[in-house]
Amino acid sequence: MHDLGGYIRHQRESARLSLRNLAKIAGVSNPYLSQIERGLRKPSAEILQAIAKALEISSETLYVKAGILEEREPSEDLEAVIARDPHLTGEQRQALIEMYRSFRQLTELRAAPGGRGPSRLRGLLDAVAPGGVDDASIAAAAPTEESGEG
Repeated sequence: MHDLGGYIRHQRESARLSLRNLAKIAGVSNPYLSQIERGLRKPSAEILQAIAKALEISSETLYVKAGILEEREPSEDLEAVIARDPHLTGEQRQALIEMYRSFRQLTELRAAPGGRGPSRLRGLLDAVAPGGVDDASIAAAAPTEESGEG
């Protein structure tokens, strides 16, 4: 149940929603949502559906995290489907597969236990150019307080 709460908290923070805003959008109380995020309460399927809708994520994902549904294996490998698509060129297929892999890696890093995963900027850069950007480049590109950005 704690995994569910951490996942919801992470999704809320990624969506840049405060606890109060998510609670309002989902139609639950602040204290109740806080207890869910801390793993103290087990929400019903209806509450999970409302939270998923508010976060604009799949309710099925939350049902799996809550143990209501079993995680199902994809019926077919997406990379294989892309590779067979006759409407795409070889270069388009390869680009799509690389992008898919990058997004999968980003999702797995974010979901890693005990951590928030890479910084948002690192995640975005890795999604665009996996392994092609070092930490020094990120620091150099990061907005500073003097520039008024951030």
